Amino acid sequence: MTLVSEPAPGVWVLRTPHSAYVLTAGEDGPLCRHWGGPVDDESALALAAVPLDVARGSWESPVDGREEYPSDAGLRFAEPALALRFPDGTRTVRWVLDAAEVSEGHLRLRYTEQTRPLRLTLHYRVTAGHDPIERWVSLDTDVPVEVLRADSAVWCPPPLERYRLSSLHGRWGADSRLERAELPAGTVRLGSRRTTTSPMHNPWIALDDGTATETAGEVWTAALAWSGTWHIDVQRLPVGRVAVNAGAAHEEPVASLSPGTSYVTPVSYGLYSAGGFGAASRAWHEHVRTRVLPHGDELRPVLYNSWEATGFLLDEANQMALAERAAALGCELFVMDDGWFGARVADNAGLGDWTPNPARFPNGLGPLIARVGELGMRFGIWVEPEAVNPDSDLYRAHPDWVYHSPGYPRHELRHQLALNLGRPEVADWVHGWLDALLTAHDIAFVKWDMNRPVTDPGPRGDLLWSTAHARNLYAILDRLRRAHPTVRFESCASGGGRVDLGILARTDQVWPSDNTDAADRLLIQEGFGQLYPARAMTAWVTDAPNFLTGNRLPLRFRFHVAMAGVLGIGGDLPAWSLSDQAEAAALIGQYKRIRPIVQHGALYRLRSPGSSAAPALAYLSAAGDEAAVFQFLSGHHYGEPAPPARLPFLPPGTWEDADTGARYPQAFLATHGLDAGLFRNHDSAVTHLRRV
Repeated sequence: MTLVSEPAPGVWVLRTPHSAYVLTAGEDGPLCRHWGGPVDDESALALAAVPLDVARGSWESPVDGREEYPSDAGLRFAEPALALRFPDGTRTVRWVLDAAEVSEGHLRLRYTEQTRPLRLTLHYRVTAGHDPIERWVSLDTDVPVEVLRADSAVWCPPPLERYRLSSLHGRWGADSRLERAELPAGTVRLGSRRTTTSPMHNPWIALDDGTATETAGEVWTAALAWSGTWHIDVQRLPVGRVAVNAGAAHEEPVASLSPGTSYVTPVSYGLYSAGGFGAASRAWHEHVRTRVLPHGDELRPVLYNSWEATGFLLDEANQMALAERAAALGCELFVMDDGWFGARVADNAGLGDWTPNPARFPNGLGPLIARVGELGMRFGIWVEPEAVNPDSDLYRAHPDWVYHSPGYPRHELRHQLALNLGRPEVADWVHGWLDALLTAHDIAFVKWDMNRPVTDPGPRGDLLWSTAHARNLYAILDRLRRAHPTVRFESCASGGGRVDLGILARTDQVWPSDNTDAADRLLIQEGFGQLYPARAMTAWVTDAPNFLTGNRLPLRFRFHVAMAGVLGIGGDLPAWSLSDQAEAAALIGQYKRIRPIVQHGALYRLRSPGSSAAPALAYLSAAGDEAAVFQFLSGHHYGEPAPPARLPFLPPGTWEDADTGARYPQAFLATHGLDAGLFRNHDSAVTHLRRV
């Protein structure tokens, strides 16, 4: 299959395994002529020849909802993707196509501004075997120019009779909640102005005509690979079309360019599916595992985290004792959380002083790390590099390193201020101490937390807020990964505050939510899985009652929910009964057997926790010969049994329960289903099936 073809001058076709994207050269820029199912070159030419919609009066434009990258000048009324301002105050630009270049699935459309030495390149890239289309933009200038807005892409699905928008929204402790609602006329803006992706919205959307289901129907989805402030504007235009602008920054300007400089946007991805939301998710997951994650082919270890057991009251002795208990359960990675450094005996001091507390670790971290290794585990550590307590040596030495507005109070959150990572000297300092920590110690895992969004950005803080902070964060992670290739990283920002395809290109997993209540996690994990694979989703088993909800859910239920991702344990192990420890060890053993299926398999959502008291999901192995089926009762009433989970996606043959030996014909599992015998609220079951 030719990934990018040009069947006629000015007509380009991008092809993926299950879709095609047709664009043509317009007067001021390219126009989208088709985004949907596969087409051959002859059909693409026919689509390119279809006349544009006729404008109904002077208040509409025939190119609105068609333009790939509209500016804010000319005869157009939709939201612009690009807005520039020159020193004389003018904003008008007119682009002339200079060249179209194609190489290895990468289409570059190169434009020059008609009156100024300014160059714009629209990038499109498709990858063999993958359905997402990548788009981004680069701007090069030989004159001063202020970039007020520079989106990564505008996505234009075909006109539909009605539009339904799917998005992920939330807050702290209620991250990644899936919402589907009719798209109103006008513009719906999703985004963040909190320095990070934020738990309030995630940079992903899906559109359909209101009839798509998990297993059928056309779905158009888009995502943005960016971890700073961002926006996705979904416009339902008066012309009857929809245009989706995705880009970095939330307020203007985005950048200020001097002659000889350039600006490159983050990547935006678009993906079409004719197989409903489930097929769209599986296509995203495959792409993220194999093309985005740095080590997506690895199996992530079962980790233990010390936070719930010791909080800030940690020391060498109690961490060693916890490590012994974690190893006995079968954990493979021991992660020491907050409180190991500086004067960090509570959350009001010491943040920023990244040397071991001498009273708690009189011989440094070496003895603890060595003991963890003797127990057969690797060692991991928690850090929060982007924040500082005013009560710290760092702040006393560099009070100007934080975001602030001179002459005004410095507002604390969690007794913290945010370091201005947009300043090169601050970014260099952060990289320096992290590099030294990893060089001096055998650390296999870094939990990178960020609990304090930026406020009070200060002079020209809009530029730093929008771009420099995130770009310097990326640069630090990139440098650390090159220098320490065996270290793995987790992104955390008070839970799911920094979850996106940009951070996943530099980390190995993410923390979806601080809420570890298993009943809530069913909903959080369903939303997370719309775009992100289980291989990237850390999921902990924590104590009952849950610290946030007070729920006392069975240990087995808590484990089964967490086993649908990258399993972690976060409880106070010395308080666990012997029977709980034995059950936990058995469940960890079961997880290790099904881990390749969960972390590398294809997800099938069978019943949604948003609409069913008996949610169910399954993973099918890459080879199609094993499956892990998860069934739950949650929010259950009246003692009615859970219905069997039907598994129509299983390949033909006889399937055997790997634990009981029971055998089932594929047709039986597809039509009747797998009955786990769940009757009571918070019953659960995980079944490992193998094809005989």
